[in-house]
Amino acid sequence: MLKPQLQEQHGNFRCQGQWLRQQSPENGTLIDFDDKQYIHFDGYWIRYYAPPPDTLANRKRLIDHLTRRAFHHTEPGIATPGHRLELAREAHDQQHDPALKRVNAAMLAGALFNRATDVFTAIVETEEKGVKISHENELMRTCSECFSEALELGKQVKHHSGEEGIDELWGEPFRAFTLPMDEYYRSRYIKVAQTMANIDQLAGTIKATFEGRPEFPDLDELINNYATAAKLESETMKADQNIFKIWPQFIAAGEALSGYQPVIQPGASRKCLYVLEHAQKKLIAGANLINWVARARVPMPKSTIDYVENCKSLKARLDAC
Repeated sequence: MLKPQLQEQHGNFRCQGQWLRQQSPENGTLIDFDDKQYIHFDGYWIRYYAPPPDTLANRKRLIDHLTRRAFHHTEPGIATPGHRLELAREAHDQQHDPALKRVNAAMLAGALFNRATDVFTAIVETEEKGVKISHENELMRTCSECFSEALELGKQVKHHSGEEGIDELWGEPFRAFTLPMDEYYRSRYIKVAQTMANIDQLAGTIKATFEGRPEFPDLDELINNYATAAKLESETMKADQNIFKIWPQFIAAGEALSGYQPVIQPGASRKCLYVLEHAQKKLIAGANLINWVARARVPMPKSTIDYVENCKSLKARLDAC
């Protein structure tokens, strides 16, 4: 189990994924700690990874990774192969039912993303043979147009939970195509900081909902452990060897929180037993939402707003017990 730690270096403290000091440093400030580098954005110190050289080959690897990650975190069935783009577009254009058209739009977006990566692969392979491709080349324009259209249609794509759209994540391959490598990495740290803030908000909401309840003893420690592990997971690249420590901590902390059982108090009424059953489900829902946010590494504002409002209602019902 991951325990929250408070560590000191030069008068600064890192606790649960944050550095605390009297005056917050500027965004982009770097610091060395424990043989690692951290970069500051919006109140959070985030594990820093130097961007690779800005070559087409490195950009292709990044786009491939981001495209796979986008499909992994979005609804199933939309990773349409690029060679089926025309069929996907025809089906979308001929569909008039709004609910079905949204799904066809998501499938078309997937086809456009895959067509763009197919074209970019051909560009990289051509350059590796010594043939330079300019940004004005027709293949580059085609790639850009496919990414751009996919980004617009991505507003129709939902997270795999069905909770909400996740176009922030869907847009990352397009940003990796259009931005210089160092600028893309900077945008990543901004998103991770927003993700960490979202995790802290959810953890704070859960703790406030169950605060002082005798049925939920020692729950704060489990929530703090999971929020800490979630923020570490959100900042750590899968290629980092530390993932073999961080990922098990993240999963184990989530399992401990999701498996938490309230302690039923003597004389609890049938009404209160029903409320406690609902409270346990809401606790699991909160753990799930932290999981989705941490793994996608982008905030989920709509789901968070809905969860916060539901917790307010739940707390009122708990207070009435």
